[in-house]
Amino acid sequence: MVTGKILRDAVISGANCIINNKSRVDELNVFPVPDGDTGTNMSMTIGAAKKELENLGDDCTVAQVTQITANNMLRGARGNSGVISSLLFRGFSKALKDKTDATARDLVTALRKGVDAAYKAVMKPTEGTILTVARLAAEKAETTDTDDVAELWSAVVDAAQAALDDTPNQLEVLKKAGVVDAGGQGIVYIFTGMLSVFKDGVIVEEVKAEKEEFSRTGVYSKDLDKHDENIYKTEFVIKSTKDTSVEKIRAYLESIGVDVIVAEDESEGIVKCYVRTANPGKALTEGIKQGMLASIKITNTLVKVEELAKYGKSLEREAREKNSEKEFKYVAVDENIDYGFVAVASGAGIEQTFTELGADAIVTGGQTNNPSTEDILMAAQSVPAKTVFVLPNNKNIIMAAEQAAKLADRKIVVIPTRTIPQGITAMLNFDPARSVKDNSVTMDMAAQAVQTGSVTYAVRNADVDSHKVKRGDIMAFENSKLSFLEKNAEKAAIKLAKQMMGRDSSFITVFYGEDVSEQNANEVLEGVRKHAPKDAEVSLINGGQPVYFYLISVE
Repeated sequence: MVTGKILRDAVISGANCIINNKSRVDELNVFPVPDGDTGTNMSMTIGAAKKELENLGDDCTVAQVTQITANNMLRGARGNSGVISSLLFRGFSKALKDKTDATARDLVTALRKGVDAAYKAVMKPTEGTILTVARLAAEKAETTDTDDVAELWSAVVDAAQAALDDTPNQLEVLKKAGVVDAGGQGIVYIFTGMLSVFKDGVIVEEVKAEKEEFSRTGVYSKDLDKHDENIYKTEFVIKSTKDTSVEKIRAYLESIGVDVIVAEDESEGIVKCYVRTANPGKALTEGIKQGMLASIKITNTLVKVEELAKYGKSLEREAREKNSEKEFKYVAVDENIDYGFVAVASGAGIEQTFTELGADAIVTGGQTNNPSTEDILMAAQSVPAKTVFVLPNNKNIIMAAEQAAKLADRKIVVIPTRTIPQGITAMLNFDPARSVKDNSVTMDMAAQAVQTGSVTYAVRNADVDSHKVKRGDIMAFENSKLSFLEKNAEKAAIKLAKQMMGRDSSFITVFYGEDVSEQNANEVLEGVRKHAPKDAEVSLINGGQPVYFYLISVE
């Protein structure tokens, strides 16, 4: 029999297990683009419940535990795997809502309800993912004839692990990368942590990280490979002269290290440089050749960092704080206001663009910092309109937005925009004179018709769309498919725009990111104009977005 105390401890133990292993799960992400990181998202999702459960007394019931877990996980859910894991525990809440204690058979029913809810929430379920791992675990539970909870949950964990091990045989991308599914691994860690309590009465303790380093990718940096000699983060600024060559600096730094950023600020007459290298002295020597050194900062990544503030905060934490600073205050629905908009975006220029188009609230977030269901819900309920359209603008945020819609006290319509250009086009096609249904269809169709290009960098080696990607490569994506690799972001942007444009292309917009100088952005603008149709309107906007050097919209 499982008491409320036992189940409470089991969920806390499961949370600690994924928290302790989040970096390992993050590293299973096979796509080389900086992303929301599955382990981080899942640990934050169940972590939201853990905080509340730790304040729950020992006299709690199973129903209380599952309700607290489900409610807090749903509100704290981030990313698709976070939402799916929250739905699994939502099933526990529904199945055990009237229970003081739970039997092994009750847990079987709860797991099945959770799996069914998770599958229903995904429009096109993909096998070989967290869904498969959870489903096969539930099926094993249903065929395990025992009333012993520890024996039952051992079978669940074994089945989940076996399903996880088989995921590379179901998804070719996993097989090529030689890894298992990240979300599936995350749920195995959670189930394993729960088993420690069911079987031995022991809560897996959370291991506090010794350090949290800031990574320019916007997520916590991974432990460096023992064989990676590029241990020095080297940053310097030089005063440029007429003979300073940004391209020469970039090329040299790429020859001696990785993760290179070279950004020229023409208005200030400086060039900002970053490289992770084994030879910081060589980097600085090259800087002196190109101009006068104005500032230097060298960090040994193997040395414990005592003050995280010196290196800034992760974009993920920064995004949460920024959303908090906005203080989305609840307002009642005003019957005189029909429509409102919430957009998810990152970058001052892009946020301003959405605001100018009529967005009432902006949730800070995107590729590397998926906002939670709660973040989106609070933003939507700060808009007094009877109907609030939500634009996620990222495929990994859509599910969280859909869950927010179920929790809101007003009508929320999620337009499933997967990119920033799609979100902008959706807003441009809104007509206040039309009905909610008509606008939903029109905006969605317009968004899907937009071609989206993006230029970013690879954070890991990978085999993607027949391309052998190496960490540090500049990648050009056309509608989420890797099109080609380049060594220079500006060349990549011009080439990408050229192949995206057709004879009937009328509007081409280029958003340049926070690591791009105005001079380089204008070079791209001129290059795009050169290849654009004669009557096409070509625009350049300082988006200020992280991760992506350039975002390109073609209509």
